[in-house]
Amino acid sequence: MNPAPPSKLHSVLFICTMNAVRSPIAEGMARLRFGKRLFVDSAGLTKSDRDGFALAVLREAGLAFEDDEPHTLDEVECESFDLIVALSPEAHRFAEERLRASAVELLFWPIEDATQIGGTRDQRLDAFRRVRDTLDKLIRDELGPRVG
Repeated sequence: MNPAPPSKLHSVLFICTMNAVRSPIAEGMARLRFGKRLFVDSAGLTKSDRDGFALAVLREAGLAFEDDEPHTLDEVECESFDLIVALSPEAHRFAEERLRASAVELLFWPIEDATQIGGTRDQRLDAFRRVRDTLDKLIRDELGPRVG
């Protein structure tokens, strides 16, 4: 007997530690790729201002994200999403605990923390581009077939 195919997605929440880099980049790339076909949001364990490099790589992709406000997981009703994608180990542990009695699907994509990369401005910007491009590929390959 074959397992049931994954259900179609209508809403996705991307979560990470501070909602400053990984989760807003994922939110932006999913919005760019799927438009209004998928409701997308992001949140973090704690709230921080958006990272300037993250905003820069989103602008390179054609997204103006400066007006989007960061959220914490306490401000979002996680159980109302079809899928939550955790992008940091801390966020994954939090979501596992919070969702253990829920039907919400949880994925863990361990994405590099670009803020930990040193070097020149260009080297740091390249790290943020790698995060953006990795997330875009995962969103396209893993979520794309499930979006109506």
